[in-house]
Amino acid sequence: MHRHGYVGRKFGRETDQRKAFIKGLVASLFDKGSIETTLVRAKELRPIAETLITKAIVGDLHNRRQIIAAVSTLKVAHKLVDEIAPKLKDRKGGYLRIKPTRVRIGDNTQMARISFVDDITAATPATKPAEKPAAKAATKKVPAKKPAAKKAETK
Repeated sequence: MHRHGYVGRKFGRETDQRKAFIKGLVASLFDKGSIETTLVRAKELRPIAETLITKAIVGDLHNRRQIIAAVSTLKVAHKLVDEIAPKLKDRKGGYLRIKPTRVRIGDNTQMARISFVDDITAATPATKPAEKPAAKAATKKVPAKKPAAKKAETK
């Protein structure tokens, strides 16, 4: 048999396991900023993650719901739309880079680090933490009250 018309790698898993596996990789990538995985997994992950980033840049309700469906946790989906996407808005595509790192000792598999091309950890003006107001210099110290002694009740 020929493999005509089959798209994507199977990773030796059933369909539902493979979809859950990809969801977990995408969630880890968006949560941590970069992950180290096998080269084959990184190559399979990049188009899926870049599609989600493009949807996050648009950021309307429909795209936000599609991102929530594609990523395993709601926290990561909101982080992608609210924090990561505004930093990548000027880019037309190619948000991720894959760098081969080492060969895994157990099975000689080529490992790779997949990460964002731009620095997404830098604070933008919208996400800078607010400055704390200065503490009052002349604070009056009030001594703590001693607890009142309990009266003995007799029956």
